[in-house]
Formats: sequence, C-alpha cells, structure tokens
Amino acid sequence: MQEKDLFELIHMIDKINNENIIRFTKAFPYPLGISPILVLSDLKKNGVQKQVELADKLGYTKGAMTNIATKLLDLGLVEKVLDETDRRVIQLRITPTGEKALSEAQAIGQTLFMQHFEALNEEEINQYFNIQEKLLKHIEDQK
Repeated sequence: MQEKDLFELIHMIDKINNENIIRFTKAFPYPLGISPILVLSDLKKNGVQKQVELADKLGYTKGAMTNIATKLLDLGLVEKVLDETDRRVIQLRITPTGEKALSEAQAIGQTLFMQHFEALNEEEINQYFNIQEKLLKHIEDQK
C-alpha cells in the first residue's frame, strides 16, 4: 500500500470514529465520553475492582483512571468500596444509576451503529467484521 493511500485510510477511519463520538455525545444525557462508559461496562461485567486493575485492563494511565473515577463518582454512577483486608485499598462498584446510564449508552450506541452500517449489505458487513477481527488479532499478537 502506498504511503499516501495509507494516510488517506487512516484519515477516513478517524473521521468515521470522530463522527460517531460526536453523535453519541449529543445523544447521551450524561457528560461522559466513551472511556467512562467502558469502565462502567467492565464493572458491570466483572464486579467490584481496584482502579489500578481497571486502568491496566482498559489501557488507561493511573492519572486518567483517577479522572474517570472522579467523574463517575461525582455523577453517582459508581461508589467506593473499602477492602475489608486492607483499608488503604479503594475499589469501585457500579451503582443502579450507573447500570441505567450504561444501558442508555448501549441503546444509543446500538442505534448509531445500526445507522452507520445500513450503508452496507450483509456480505459487506461480514467482510468488515472479518477484517476488523483479523486486525484486532494481529494487534493483540504483537503485544
């Protein structure tokens, strides 16, 4: 692939991602981006966790995770849980309000992505899925 074509492809991917983020942010009633929603999703799926574990798992710095946790705590979407064996350790747990916000985010995301993919037929969607899966596996194999 020529360098020019590669950068055009990267630019198109960025434009699509940015447009999806803008549409999502406008539709979502909470002042949150995608990163806090990923944290809520992980907490719902895996239960109570330390901030540092979440940061490592999701690929955030400790500072970024602190900012995300602060936003989620301020909005009442998560709560702090003290570790019974070590009071210095603070863990996070999703609240019922957080579960409701996550559900809203997922519904909005579903709608936006359905609109996004209606430009493709079923065969193209399958090809796109296979390409994304292959790229993701390649990235993970490089780690």
